[in-house]
Amino acid sequence: MITSILPIYNRAPLTFVSGSGSWLVEADGRRFLDFGAGIAVNVLGHAHPELVVALMEQANKLWHVSNLYHIEPQQKLADLLVEHTFSDTVFFSNSGTEACELAVKMARKYHYDKGAPDRTDIITFEGSFHGRSAAGIAAAGSEKMTKGFGPLLPGFVHLPFDDHDALAEAVKSATVGAIMVEPVQGEGGIRALSDACLKGMRDLCDEHGILMILDEVQCGVARTGKLFAHEWSGITPDIMMVAKGIGGGFPLGAVLATQNAASGMTAGTHGSTYGGNPLACAVGCKVMEIVSESAFIDDVNRKADLLRQKLESLVIGNPMVFDSVRGSGLMLGLKCKATNTDIVQAGYAKNLLTVPAADNVIRLIPPLNISDNEIDEAVIRLEKAATQVALTF
Repeated sequence: MITSILPIYNRAPLTFVSGSGSWLVEADGRRFLDFGAGIAVNVLGHAHPELVVALMEQANKLWHVSNLYHIEPQQKLADLLVEHTFSDTVFFSNSGTEACELAVKMARKYHYDKGAPDRTDIITFEGSFHGRSAAGIAAAGSEKMTKGFGPLLPGFVHLPFDDHDALAEAVKSATVGAIMVEPVQGEGGIRALSDACLKGMRDLCDEHGILMILDEVQCGVARTGKLFAHEWSGITPDIMMVAKGIGGGFPLGAVLATQNAASGMTAGTHGSTYGGNPLACAVGCKVMEIVSESAFIDDVNRKADLLRQKLESLVIGNPMVFDSVRGSGLMLGLKCKATNTDIVQAGYAKNLLTVPAADNVIRLIPPLNISDNEIDEAVIRLEKAATQVALTF
């Protein structure tokens, strides 16, 4: 089929025309229960009324002026993020990919300005995903991400996932300046690092003068039952990448940092035409106001426990199809015995949307305000999809 759109996506044969809450409506009128949330983006579901109001109010006032000027909604959102996190300073982008670019630049500029220009290497991990820019694919390092796109941006050291001994050895190198890691890998198959591992990384960074960069693009913004996933371990990073959920569906990303880690990023060292525009930041402010409430986060944890319990029962009842449940909060994965994409496609037939990931995993990343009844309904539909797949064995 010839299309005017670059054919880089294997799209499902679905065209959604509207959405409300946890539901999407297909062009033919079918209603789908959305357990993908735009790949962990729609944290408050579709067309959330408070986000719609925030966007419309701002749209009637000011869309874009560029970062040549002060932008009131941008300052308000930056203040909210600093108030609720470890950070002292924030830079806004349009995506997680753009956030990765700045995080890499920030770490390298930090060491350059501190008189250690050779400390350019950044340690990353097998299975990671940091976007599809030059820095992002080089950071991931997998053949799937990098094949055909050489020469790659140098300066990344790739280590096995969750191998503390390998990490402890690698940080001894005088050229290592940072560690970049997802507390919970999303594309990599919903693989969570243990609290002990994150604490060990933080200790190694402190011992060797290395910056800790956390990629919370997918696992942040209350997705795991804390405002940011690293809070479970009690550590704080030096730099953190945020996107997806922070805009609730509107394109928005950010890099959060301590004043020390960001000290090299002075006027003219980075920029963005659209980053931090009034529309995106007005929506981001409303998202932050809602998801940072303790009652909201408590409810995420309650619903996460409910969903995990039901998924554990689903695995027990379908041993030919599913292997186990993994993940944290409402960022859960079903490790499959059957082919994960077969189950995703079977879900389409049951009007259920899920997202495949690496390691033969299905991602279950619904809106954080999903109802208990919708959780029940999703598991019922997963059960039916599993039964359909089992019949093909």
